[in-house]
Amino acid sequence: MNLVNFPWLTTIIFFPIISALLIPLIPDENGKTVRWYALTVGLIDFIFIVYAFYTGYDFNNPNLQLVESYTWISQIDLKWSVGADGLSMPLILLTGFITTLAIMAAWPVTFKPKLFYFLMLSMYGGQIAVFAVQDMLLFFLVWELELVPVYLILSIWGGKKRLYAATKFILYTAGGSLFILLAAFTLAFFGDTVTFDMSIIASKDIPLKLQLLLYGCFLIAYGVKLPIFPLHTWLPDAHGEATAPAHMLLAGILLKMGGYALLRMNVGMLPDAHVYFAPILIILGVVNIIYAALTAFAQQNLKRKIAYSSISHMGFVLIGIASYTSIGLSGAMLQMISHGLIGASLFFMVGATYDRTHTLMLDEMGGIGHKMKKMFAMWTTCSMASLALPGMSGFAAELMIFIGFATSDAYNSIFKIVVITLAAVGVILTPVYLLSMLKEILYGPENKDLTFHVKLIDAEPREVFIIACLLIPIIGIGLYPKIVTQMYSATTDQLNTLLRNSAPTLAEKTNVAAIHSKIFRAPNI
Repeated sequence: MNLVNFPWLTTIIFFPIISALLIPLIPDENGKTVRWYALTVGLIDFIFIVYAFYTGYDFNNPNLQLVESYTWISQIDLKWSVGADGLSMPLILLTGFITTLAIMAAWPVTFKPKLFYFLMLSMYGGQIAVFAVQDMLLFFLVWELELVPVYLILSIWGGKKRLYAATKFILYTAGGSLFILLAAFTLAFFGDTVTFDMSIIASKDIPLKLQLLLYGCFLIAYGVKLPIFPLHTWLPDAHGEATAPAHMLLAGILLKMGGYALLRMNVGMLPDAHVYFAPILIILGVVNIIYAALTAFAQQNLKRKIAYSSISHMGFVLIGIASYTSIGLSGAMLQMISHGLIGASLFFMVGATYDRTHTLMLDEMGGIGHKMKKMFAMWTTCSMASLALPGMSGFAAELMIFIGFATSDAYNSIFKIVVITLAAVGVILTPVYLLSMLKEILYGPENKDLTFHVKLIDAEPREVFIIACLLIPIIGIGLYPKIVTQMYSATTDQLNTLLRNSAPTLAEKTNVAAIHSKIFRAPNI
């Protein structure tokens, strides 16, 4: 068999889904067999992902690679079309890595284990499909189908308010998805050619007014998933009730779908409209950073504190996307990858801590670091990564975004100074609330009521292994970011060129400078 022409992406998507369908046939009473089966499937699929990209992906090629296209409904040119470029390839790798670790993190699950691992493997394939498909209608379908396992995991294995959190999640995300469907059909049927192919749609000459409308639709849909203020309120509730594996998938992968789709569709397909919306993205990004960081201070629930921390960090992605610089776009991609790793590590630590203390309230903890040395070390290291300590991935990503925006010639100096100052305040607030969180959990006087009734057992080898797997890339990227940036730099450079070529053309037609005279001016290229 010629492995060069093997349908790798289709295999990577369907292998975990087909494997999940076999789970009911596995003889297993206590869940021990099925969890090893799920982990084996996850590892095999991750090996497929690594092999496919190692042998068939060229870092210097900015275009789609590993392309597969099969006609589905010829009358409307609907195809099973998948491919990977610099925007999708790193996130597919991240999905395989995080999901495999999340399956391992689910070891303590004993309630309906077959159903749980069936949903985990189904999510595995669905998440990869979101990043790989190149057909707008197919994208909508996999975007919707991927929501079902998340809803069920939240509603069955969540906390006391799990039904409320799961319902809120599905209402927000499914409601936002309606805007994707509306925009997809508009793009497909606009012009002389009826097609859902993303590459053909991107080449259509779409009028500015229609671009602005479609951009707004996509921004609402993907703003829910990113999430962007004020469409974010589902996330703290979902994280507040989720289990550790669900946390890892929510923070590590699902939020990245919003950022990826903004780059793929809003920026790549509607670059003229991006000129108008870019300043809005900048402002929304700053609001995310400041609002979520301040709100995190007020949280005594450990899960909700980390959830608001995630919202704050994703604000930097918006600033990078709207920077009109290659380094800013590269920083946005790196921030998504970095936060995927860091968010997964922090929420895994939350789950491991709850398994021991049976509480999420910070004022009920205190001094447990004295009894759990390994947990102490892991909590401290993961928190240092989240507060963007130099030498870790978060620092490299945020630094690139700051440099990209500060050196952008698309904005005037006053606007840049205000945005950088406010974003810097958010950077300062992050270590304050994270270090205070560490103090309440690990340091200070020991809570006798807790330690008297609960035997605090230090981290198991499985838990140490999961955190080590996450920290190795976090530190590796922090010390040498090119490990990751070389994977997508050709694509982000091409995307930035598209944006900068659109801005002066739009300025000549519509006098953008007059509309945004105070905060925005078209680049002088």
